[in-house]
Amino acid sequence: MHTAPEVPDLLQKALSGRRLSAVDGSILLEKGELLELGHVANTIRQRLHPQQRVTYIIDRNINYTNVCTCQCRFCAFYRSVGDPDAYILDKAALFEKIEQTLAVGGTELLIQGGLHPALNIDYYVDMLQSIKERFHIHIHSFSPPEIIHLCRKSGRSITEVLARLKDAGLDSLPGGGAEILVDRVRRIISPNKISWRLWMDVMDSAHHLGMKTTATMMFGHVETTSERVMHMVRVREQQDATGGFTAFIPWSFQPRNTKLGGTVAGAVDYLKTVAVARIMLDNIPNIQASWVTQGAKIAQLALTFGANDFGSTMLEENVVRAAGVTYRVPLEEIHRCIYDAGFIPAQRRTDYTIIKEFTDPRTV
Repeated sequence: MHTAPEVPDLLQKALSGRRLSAVDGSILLEKGELLELGHVANTIRQRLHPQQRVTYIIDRNINYTNVCTCQCRFCAFYRSVGDPDAYILDKAALFEKIEQTLAVGGTELLIQGGLHPALNIDYYVDMLQSIKERFHIHIHSFSPPEIIHLCRKSGRSITEVLARLKDAGLDSLPGGGAEILVDRVRRIISPNKISWRLWMDVMDSAHHLGMKTTATMMFGHVETTSERVMHMVRVREQQDATGGFTAFIPWSFQPRNTKLGGTVAGAVDYLKTVAVARIMLDNIPNIQASWVTQGAKIAQLALTFGANDFGSTMLEENVVRAAGVTYRVPLEEIHRCIYDAGFIPAQRRTDYTIIKEFTDPRTV
């Protein structure tokens, strides 16, 4: 029986640029101390991003429907057809939200919704085309479960569906629906949702079509430490194959108002997970902090635990709010958090190109 490598040896291995295994990552997450993990993750982050810049994007998260046949146990947002508060957003409301986004300098739309049984691919094509006809804005929308839903409804392949949506105006895909990329976990928390392999197949097809995507991880519910790390390894393996992920976004499960229930992952667990993600994901350029689930202070701390991106100004957010979490962080507060952590705020586009740096703390 082999003796498990000691944490200092694994951290030195990471600092020397050698790739860690899934077993190595599990040992770090289970046995590594918070500050030593943070130190190594921060060193790696500084090597990747020596400009001392922390990026963010101005966007809006628009949920076009809350009707969803998936009915995940961790979700407090979904409704069934016929529920009094079930809705499909009409175009007038959609366009108004987009106009508001552009008015404050927004550059991206994150459009996502439930798996509505009555909406087919023509609805999505029409939505995309109508937006692009009226507005100049990047559409970063429709997670893999939505894409598979459209494949099943239309009888088309993943590539065919994505190609049609791309032609209609879809620019890139968000990493929603990943949760934990292990089917044992998925069967418990979202038994009606797609398998981890299908989630990755969507991302693989998108990457081969030249579309960039992100990858998320929702942790702190029923997964084991090794399953959390396996999620990271599977993202890393896909990135080796296609290089299509721009960022990794870990966020903690919010149990209030959900059927799954449970407790919230604490700040230490969150920061350790961010640090291990930065250490493990040697081929993912950006790690995003999650103020939406952790609040501004912990997100600020994450900037010294491997994160280099503060996410979105999130002009609108409904899914996490439905679980009873209502953190709001205005743009001025995002700037202050970044400055106070010793970094330079920079507004970015979806592809991480920089629009503007704010080197003077007195400016926004």
